Amino acid sequence: MVQRSVQTVRDLRRSSRSTLLRRLYFEGRTSRQQLGHATGLSAATVSNVVGELMADGLVEEAGSVDSAGGRPRILLQVKPGIGHLVGVDVGETQVRVGLYDLALTELAACDQPLSDHGHDVGHVVRLILAGLAEVIAAAGVEERSVLGVGIGVPGIVEQAGPAGDGRCVLVHGPTVGWDAVPLGRLLRAGTDLPLHIDNGAKTLGQAEMWFGAGRGASHAVIALFGSGVGACVIANGTPYRGATSSAGEWGHTKVHVGGRLCRCGARGCLEAYVGAEALVERWRADGPGAATSADEKAGLAALLAAAERGDDPVADALLCETAEYLGASIADLINLFNPERIVIGGWAGLLLGPRLLPAIQQSATTHAFGFPRAQTSIELGLLGPDAVTLGAATLPLARFLDSGGVPAEREGSVPSPR
Repeated sequence: MVQRSVQTVRDLRRSSRSTLLRRLYFEGRTSRQQLGHATGLSAATVSNVVGELMADGLVEEAGSVDSAGGRPRILLQVKPGIGHLVGVDVGETQVRVGLYDLALTELAACDQPLSDHGHDVGHVVRLILAGLAEVIAAAGVEERSVLGVGIGVPGIVEQAGPAGDGRCVLVHGPTVGWDAVPLGRLLRAGTDLPLHIDNGAKTLGQAEMWFGAGRGASHAVIALFGSGVGACVIANGTPYRGATSSAGEWGHTKVHVGGRLCRCGARGCLEAYVGAEALVERWRADGPGAATSADEKAGLAALLAAAERGDDPVADALLCETAEYLGASIADLINLFNPERIVIGGWAGLLLGPRLLPAIQQSATTHAFGFPRAQTSIELGLLGPDAVTLGAATLPLARFLDSGGVPAEREGSVPSPR
């Protein structure tokens, strides 16, 4: 039997609040008349809802503009400083925590190396909570002003219980040894701030789509190229999640059956060939890279420098092969999803991108169908190497906008937006 959706007056009012708040947030200063034209809401609805938003302290007047033959039109904007957002990137080598204002200007940040503890769950939880306290203190803001904490994690994020109960969020991360880790419940013991948990590549995807290289596209793939490899597939402007939210594990598609062992336990994964960890490991094993620093980022920078000097044929061959593999795998994305745009981000993608992008584009052209390839641009991300942290902060921002500015309950976490 088909279930009918019944909207109450409260649902409609919340929807109107969300529509107007989103428009004001993303478009900036706008008049009531422009809001009506842009959203299709009636003048009465716009007037009533804007009045509510102003009474709640979310929206304020911001000057005026002349109108044709009438009174000047008052401009409106989302009120600056009404709240703060926290983003957390649980990366491969560190936990990064950033605190932002509502315009996503970074006010404070801290980087905490995972050190010898690796991804031990208790250790990661302690680092997140310590980082949260540190950035709130460093920015000099009150905890009650924080609208929520977004957390980007490696692996698959499962909502294993009722929507809205973050204590039922489970994280499955084979590459870091996490199996159904109740991260929300563990963090809840140390904070009552609303928690929003999602895959790191998906947080990067949302940030690039809202503020970066994906802006304006309805169909795109945002690729995360760091220690590992992931992707966020955007269809009709919305992240595609699949049946159990595991869509986008691009790094574990196979490029060589029976090939190199991947961190996930399988063989021949894309990540085992082009992930930063794999590249540095291969360089150390096959060439002069054996003498490089054990630090992964320093190792990849040294690999790139050796290739650019032209005195290390192993480094040059590795990067040429990386571009070929990435281009061929991007061709698979083009043939499968027919995106308008493919964006390469992540710290390793942005480090190697200026050198590899032309070769990646050429490889994609060689391996993809000609017609969809001609409609797809392949470009680098615009938000920098810490875009996962910024993207994580968009999770509570999305909840704030979706709710029309209604505060989240401090009991339990809010699920990542779908």
